[in-house]
Amino acid sequence: MSNEILNLAPKEIWKYFYDLTQIPRPSGKEAAVVEYMKNFGKGLGLETIVDEVGNVIIRKPATKGLEHKKGIILQGHLDMVPQANSDSSHNFEKDPIQPRIDGEWVKATGTTLGADNGIGVAAAMALLASKDIPHGPLEALFTVDEETGMTGAFNLKSGLLKGEILLNLDSEDEGELYVGCAGGTNANIRIDYKNEAVPAGFVPMQIAVTGLKGGHSGLDIVLERGNSNKILFRFLYLTAEKYGIRLSNINGGSLRNAIPREAFADILVPAASVEGLKKELVAFENIVKSELSSADPGVTVQFRETAMPAFVIDKESASRIIRVIYGCPNGVVRMSTDMPGLCETSTNLAIVKSEENHLFIKCLLRSSVDSAREDLKNMFVSVFSLAGAEIGFDGEYPGWKPNMESGVLKASKEVYMKYFGKTPEVKAIHAGLECGILGGVYPGWDMISFGPTIRFPHSPDEKVNIETVGKFWQFLTKLVGH
Repeated sequence: MSNEILNLAPKEIWKYFYDLTQIPRPSGKEAAVVEYMKNFGKGLGLETIVDEVGNVIIRKPATKGLEHKKGIILQGHLDMVPQANSDSSHNFEKDPIQPRIDGEWVKATGTTLGADNGIGVAAAMALLASKDIPHGPLEALFTVDEETGMTGAFNLKSGLLKGEILLNLDSEDEGELYVGCAGGTNANIRIDYKNEAVPAGFVPMQIAVTGLKGGHSGLDIVLERGNSNKILFRFLYLTAEKYGIRLSNINGGSLRNAIPREAFADILVPAASVEGLKKELVAFENIVKSELSSADPGVTVQFRETAMPAFVIDKESASRIIRVIYGCPNGVVRMSTDMPGLCETSTNLAIVKSEENHLFIKCLLRSSVDSAREDLKNMFVSVFSLAGAEIGFDGEYPGWKPNMESGVLKASKEVYMKYFGKTPEVKAIHAGLECGILGGVYPGWDMISFGPTIRFPHSPDEKVNIETVGKFWQFLTKLVGH
């Protein structure tokens, strides 16, 4: 049963998390969950505000005797990444998520779970609803559209919040305290082409790259998983000219912040070349499987039958498209020399999609070093301008620079040591937390980020570790009363 998680401890969190799983809330479609949060706050008799873009702010007075404490803001985002397995018919705008217990983890059935950031939101809700947990003045800030544009954070107005300390509940490794994150920017690329009539003597085929794990384009980029768009265009680069392939339609990837798991190309092949191309594909698939045997062993590259298309892309444009996507930077660009194991700069070739007379390419560029991010942007301009493409950037958000002298960091380390008997690791993360943006609106905030252990967010393999949710809750409740 999908509600079996209601029996897990701590029940305070799992109850609210289950409620969230039953409310469709993909990025940009959060109206229902915003209404739910508004009713939740008002139902507790707490001051509740919904701002112009849908951010929800709920205030709870301090426990008697703790009014002198600095105000704490609990922060999480309401949206979730909508990713499903190819055999799933799940509609993220209408259907509830189906959570299930699998050993030590909670997962979803064929889709993303939404623990990113549903668990953090549920913990804040549980703290707001509690009657016996000591705390200073509390505010909860629930933002919208974090996953695709950080719209809520970008549009938060100054002066709305009164607290001085921000606890971001959107990290994914229990026992680790995050004090910095990467900034990012979106690359939007368009290549125009002409449609030509389908030539005679050609056979329609579809190249399908499937079976990849995908994952979070920041957190999981260091795992060196396969990128379906890169694999698809690697094969086309090797074979298109050799076998006289004509390109018709391309559809690879679905979300900018998810490593693409599937990519498809509708092609036309001269009848005399079909058997040779099939043998070429078998050999290519074996190479890809061998290269990804550890990181992505489920990858498949196969032909599928398809209908005859209405047109083909003109030869000259198709050649430019194949070469530039094959040459597009992707993956880890540079590892940090300051924090071993941390990716400093990366890029994700997320979406490649043809539509009418245009090919649209969308990438997400990340770096914790502003100059390195600018360098990567210039690299993209250089590569794609050679292919006659139009390229622009938007949605840029700043990184969050670590403050090792932070007061809340010191307090967090003390609390963690007291209750768990060890010093937590202090880290930065190669992902876009909202802290960098929020700190720009409220520059005086002292900030830290933490959470339970979540694996493979932004993919249908997403899961949250049950035991660490309990530890996360214990740490949070002790920290707010410290």
